[in-house]
Amino acid sequence: MADPKETLVRYLQGARDAVLWKLEGISEYDARRPLTPTGTNLLGLVKHLASVELGYFGNTFDRPSSIDLPWYSEDAALNADMWVTPDQSRESVVDLYHRAWAHAAETFAACELDTVGHVPHWGGEAVTLHQILVHVATETHRHAGHADILREMVDGAAGFLTNASNLPGDGYDWEAHVAEVEAAAATFR
Repeated sequence: MADPKETLVRYLQGARDAVLWKLEGISEYDARRPLTPTGTNLLGLVKHLASVELGYFGNTFDRPSSIDLPWYSEDAALNADMWVTPDQSRESVVDLYHRAWAHAAETFAACELDTVGHVPHWGGEAVTLHQILVHVATETHRHAGHADILREMVDGAAGFLTNASNLPGDGYDWEAHVAEVEAAAATFR
């Protein structure tokens, strides 16, 4: 029987890997440009997720990192964690995410699933590492889904990972599939 904490961390890592894969092989512009009316962009999702992990797996369990997150300062603009400024390199954002993973791994090693922490922006609510692992894994998978759609909009690359797409195999007629879906929807015009 698998260890519950290892299972949660494995599912979290799967989503982390999927998010980073969406950055592979695209230009700086495509990594940064807003692709939705709310400005959602691939590299901004990575920056956001790194920040989320540093907070939930750090501050929540009295294990703050020494990593400065100026986009969370009191004078920072709203949504400053959701996009990347020109002076922030892709490499620095990906490195931040990897550093957040390392910090989280230290928390996972130091704490049991029933370890109690407090989330400051939830009004100091008492939570367990189990709850926070589920919360962050769920949020990361949610944003991995956003990244799936954004990347498909950029260059058509789709799927969960390069080696496990979870999509029909080579030769699938996507054009015919889209036409069939459109025809079904068009019956409700």
